[in-house]
Amino acid sequence: MTNLIKKIDLLGVHYKTDEPMKNHTSFKTGGNAVLFIEPSDEAELTEVLKVCDENEADIFILGKGSNLLVSDDGIKDRAVIHIAGGLDEIKLIDDTTIVAGAGASLASLCKFALANELTGLEFAYGIPGSCGGAAFMNAGAYGGEMKDVLVSCTHLDKKGNKGTFTGDELDLSYRHSVYSEKDLIITSLTLKLKKGNKDEIESRMNELMGRRKDKQPLEYPSAGSVFKRPEGYFAGALIEQSGLKGKRIGGAMVSEKHAGFIINYSEATTAHVISLIKHCQATVKDKFDVDLETEIRFVL
Repeated sequence: MTNLIKKIDLLGVHYKTDEPMKNHTSFKTGGNAVLFIEPSDEAELTEVLKVCDENEADIFILGKGSNLLVSDDGIKDRAVIHIAGGLDEIKLIDDTTIVAGAGASLASLCKFALANELTGLEFAYGIPGSCGGAAFMNAGAYGGEMKDVLVSCTHLDKKGNKGTFTGDELDLSYRHSVYSEKDLIITSLTLKLKKGNKDEIESRMNELMGRRKDKQPLEYPSAGSVFKRPEGYFAGALIEQSGLKGKRIGGAMVSEKHAGFIINYSEATTAHVISLIKHCQATVKDKFDVDLETEIRFVL
């Protein structure tokens, strides 16, 4: 890793060493990353990828860290490439089409759509995370999902070569995209929306944000819904019916507001969160014979 750090330094790309990952995850847990690289745009990202490939260095791509659990031991065997600090430009390419950098936040994308009187993204207002992460997992809420508006994604492979997936090639389904199986880095999204009434769009956005605040424990660090929706069930309801609301392991707790959320209640570690996830899975399996599959990505 020392040799790689020297090469990155020569590129002139901003980087840090021994960077606490708890500062970059919504759970506020995780140890240090040995090398934390912050390219400012796609050109710098391409150069970083080429240098990492030439040095046979494994990498981890980080967006907003809103759906991520990083080991308490940190990330020592990979270079972390943080794209949420750059690749964040959002622009109109015609009256109803937006191109957004993968590092842009979903919140900023929704506000951009509102400012341009475009409807179709209201469901995403309040979903934490980056545009790239939303495309990667086909994020959705309140009856909408990225599949409804996403036209194409551009990406880079680990050698810095550029490509695009369009339409059906994106293979979008529940919490899944083609990128779930591909070792590729999303760099931008193209979205097709519709012209709408600005007041109505804003009213719907505010309504959904209000519902989130009423029903979700937004005052605590978390990664949103921990589990995917089991077919025929709701994960939060199964957990609540198992008597697990308020269940604590260390500083991690099943939210008393919404049982589908595990929160960092009091200086939780990643180990605490994982133990509580496993406890919920085992309890629900025992009581209802239902397997709970996590939405969260693990870097352990």
